[in-house]
Amino acid sequence: MKFYAALILVCLVGLAQAVDRQAPVSRPGGVARLDLGPADAPAPSVRFQGRRVLVIATGSRWQALVGIPLEAEPGWLSAEVTDARGHQREQPLEIVGHDYPTQHLRVKNRRHVDPDPADLARWSRESDEQNTAKRAWREPAPQSAALQLPVAGRRSSAFGLRRTFNGKPRRPHSGLDLAVPTGTPVAAPAAGRVSLTGDYFFNGRTVFVDHGHGLISMLCHLSRVDVSVGDEVAAGDIVGRAGATGRATGPHVHWSVFLNGTAIDPDALLGPS
Repeated sequence: MKFYAALILVCLVGLAQAVDRQAPVSRPGGVARLDLGPADAPAPSVRFQGRRVLVIATGSRWQALVGIPLEAEPGWLSAEVTDARGHQREQPLEIVGHDYPTQHLRVKNRRHVDPDPADLARWSRESDEQNTAKRAWREPAPQSAALQLPVAGRRSSAFGLRRTFNGKPRRPHSGLDLAVPTGTPVAAPAAGRVSLTGDYFFNGRTVFVDHGHGLISMLCHLSRVDVSVGDEVAAGDIVGRAGATGRATGPHVHWSVFLNGTAIDPDALLGPS
């Protein structure tokens, strides 16, 4: 009897290890890619932490692209997959730790480090508006999730950096900064619809481009916005000009990319240049 119990235990451990090896692996701020089967069948739907997930056809297979929050801890998470017949299953996702470097910045406008009550009230209103745009779900799905850089410039700040402003710790960097001269044309990273524009306390002049099904680009610190809400843009269309508006140490474009409402490293979806 002990022999059979031990044999069963070994089999179960082996099965668990096999499942673990098949589980998508990502890191905080990364993208977990789930293989969902042949694309000649109806597309499954996927949810992660209560939010819908982008599912696209990649070659002959359906694939889900799950944005992993930057604050996610190493360990295991799961996504809920529902096929066309309504059958559900849990898909485990392994999150591995990643050490993001720290960046120390100095800004001249002290209010951008220690906002006064009026600034905080403005920031709160603006955050609500921008969060709605970041979490939007619009039809149709994009044909591809490949993105292109909005400008060709020096990478001045990478995604995920732990940051201090004037010596004070602030939120990690949720995008990619590209240093270019003021007035440089800024292009849409992919086709989509302009879902929001504004001039914000921290982000300065900003354009949101909704690429569909939760894939969204945010372009910040512009000197000028050249599009309006509702405009349809193609990849490469000019949406504004680079600048240093909002909390900025110099002219650049801050590019954030969102999947299922969470900011992810734009490099994870960057296509061939």
